[in-house]
Amino acid sequence: MQAKEGDNFPDFKLKSDGEIEVSLSDLKGKTSVIYFYPKDDTPGCTKEACGFRDNIGSFSSLGIPVFGVSVDNIESHKKFKQKYSIPFTLLSDSGKTLVSALGIKSLLGTASRVTFILDKDGKILKIYPKVSPDKHAEDILGFLRQQQQPGK
Repeated sequence: MQAKEGDNFPDFKLKSDGEIEVSLSDLKGKTSVIYFYPKDDTPGCTKEACGFRDNIGSFSSLGIPVFGVSVDNIESHKKFKQKYSIPFTLLSDSGKTLVSALGIKSLLGTASRVTFILDKDGKILKIYPKVSPDKHAEDILGFLRQQQQPGK
């Protein structure tokens, strides 16, 4: 099944880099960004993570948490996070349950590079299916700022 805008985001429980379990119910009540990426510490994934890192103040000022998800294990996430000073939560989908439920598992068995913006009720507000790691965080911020304008 391929997830679509307007769908409910699948319920999940994934372990974080801080060894805490995070679930969909933890995200409800606020807009959230969940971005999926293929592999820790690879060129494109590092660019994308650093783009979110460099813009985390803007996401925080909007009250919007960012979560990165890959099929890498927790130890890999910890090393990646430490190496690049990543200030947001990385989640491990090592069992590939969430990437499978969303229909975004790549042919290599990793997560495809896809970003989901969830509304406060856990519905998919926006999907970015084709992501260029260079300016992705800025693109998302532009969309989120537009959503927060009166009348939206």
